[in-house]
Amino acid sequence: MEDQEFDRSLTEGVPPDELADYALWRRRVQGTNISDKTLLATDYLNHFNEIVMLIEMVPDMPDMLEECQIWQPKSYAEHFRDSGFSDKELAIEAYGHVPSKFRRPFEDTIVQAHQVIAHTLERVSTDIEGGDPDKLRADCQTSVAMIHRIIQVANGIIHGTAHVMEQGEIDQYLSNG
Repeated sequence: MEDQEFDRSLTEGVPPDELADYALWRRRVQGTNISDKTLLATDYLNHFNEIVMLIEMVPDMPDMLEECQIWQPKSYAEHFRDSGFSDKELAIEAYGHVPSKFRRPFEDTIVQAHQVIAHTLERVSTDIEGGDPDKLRADCQTSVAMIHRIIQVANGIIHGTAHVMEQGEIDQYLSNG
């Protein structure tokens, strides 16, 4: 009974034309590192954790900005094509079957992450040129906190437990500094 209630809450909001495909793909990804709730994999978030680690190094090693600027956003499929993830082909294929209930907020969140990262790299570059190490450190910390928050939201979406951040919160961050 509990499983049926659980399944009902997952399928709530999934358009009727997506239900059969969703059920089929939930079974296909069972036993893998791909969520059988959303058909998404948290491994994609490693792509963002990489840039966070680089940004965290910048206050102590400003030349790491070059490494940060080399980092490029990758789509979900690009990330998995380039990864050593054991179920990468399945992850790429399953992504095409993620119900819109999960896919839309996930993709919105990824767009937000890319916006914040681009803004962060511009801000950090300006800080380095300005020669104020305290401002650089504060801006890196603020930016990393915002990126972590977005990663947490994306993680929640992947696990079927969260929704996208309010665009107003992102806009406020982007307009500061």
